[in-house]
Amino acid sequence: MAGFQCPYCSMVMPITSDTTSTQYPCFKAADGILNQRGLCVDSCIAVTFYKCPNCFKYTVQAFGKGNHFKDLSVKIIPRSSAKKFPNYIPALIREDYEEACSIMDLSPKASATLARRCLQGMIRDYWGISDKTLYLEINALKDKIQLDLWNSIDALRQIGNIGAHMEMDTNLIVEIDANEANSLIQLIELLMKEWYIAREERNNLLQIYKESTTKSRLHEKIKINPLQFSQ
Repeated sequence: MAGFQCPYCSMVMPITSDTTSTQYPCFKAADGILNQRGLCVDSCIAVTFYKCPNCFKYTVQAFGKGNHFKDLSVKIIPRSSAKKFPNYIPALIREDYEEACSIMDLSPKASATLARRCLQGMIRDYWGISDKTLYLEINALKDKIQLDLWNSIDALRQIGNIGAHMEMDTNLIVEIDANEANSLIQLIELLMKEWYIAREERNNLLQIYKESTTKSRLHEKIKINPLQFSQ
């Protein structure tokens, strides 16, 4: 069953009449070309509303339909596609990521600049690696992370201008297209899950194990041996 992931709480909701509604504003008289639903083929915009059954928040998106608006895709509410990551991820890293997402459609090159700075911040914070360029810092990761994760990072550097830009100052705005900017953001989201979130989950499991072990030992100490009262 098709679903839509809520950008606020990350729940995947089913696409039903209770969670989704779409309107089709258009100029019928202007184009005069109607389909069987009475909608203009060449000047229609689909405005879709999503209501999350978990957090009850709304998401609104607009998509172009027909020849005039076929490339239109606009996030209305919320304006940014940024996912909500936990507060234990450093604030500066989350801020760069969220800003990169918020301006990706308006300025891919500015978005990519923030994404590169975010990626560098993650490598320096999580791994303690600091070098002259982001390119060198990524190279230093090779023997520290899983092979499949390294291959994903390295493969991204082979796309378009991304690899060359990683050898420059991360604060320098350089030309990059929307697909490349989006790929950088997807990599950041992956690394946040693989590094920060996975570490937090491991630490939580370890804490549960330690607490369980302590309680078990305490129980053994206070348990009464029935043989000591048999004499």
